[in-house]
Amino acid sequence: MQEIKVLSAYRKSLRERILDTAICLFTERGIRAVKMDDIAHALSISKRTLYEIYDNKEQVLLEGVNRLREAHQRQMEADIGRDANVMDIVLYIYRLKIEEFHRVNPLFYSDLGRYPKLLESFRSEKERTRQQFLDFMQQGVSEGYFRSDINFELVGKLFEVQSDYMMKLELYRSYPIEELFRNMLMVSLRGICTKKGVEKLDTFLA
Repeated sequence: MQEIKVLSAYRKSLRERILDTAICLFTERGIRAVKMDDIAHALSISKRTLYEIYDNKEQVLLEGVNRLREAHQRQMEADIGRDANVMDIVLYIYRLKIEEFHRVNPLFYSDLGRYPKLLESFRSEKERTRQQFLDFMQQGVSEGYFRSDINFELVGKLFEVQSDYMMKLELYRSYPIEELFRNMLMVSLRGICTKKGVEKLDTFLA
């Protein structure tokens, strides 16, 4: 029984190490450039051992991206707490994404669209969080940062279209992805802000 527990703990630890290592490689080189052999080699394990834990690279990628998303959520809650206003949250996420863009190879983002299970996961996540987005926008209205005459459901859809179109055209090959994100987000954000929101935004940008 003790041997089984030790083996189970080892496999759980190895699974986490695989995810951490794979995400580091994916974000550094791009997803398609990384093979299962590369992940096994980086961990000094056999390819057979790796395939005993994960059936294929897409499974590693899917779990790794979900793990990354959860880590960002925990970090945000730890850094700004649950009582922050909407502008503090938006600007914190902006800073977090800019830091991420400095670390991540743009090929990582373009490669994401080549994995059907991951795309389906993104679609499911968008559906799940759509109401959360609308509630967040309404909170911004009640706090006086966002205008009350905005159709936020439409704003959310337009933002999704912008993001998808940016990646489809591979604009990151012509412009730094940080610049694309800044212009897309900040222009849209300024348009939905009240005077109070714009003042907070300008102070941040200054």
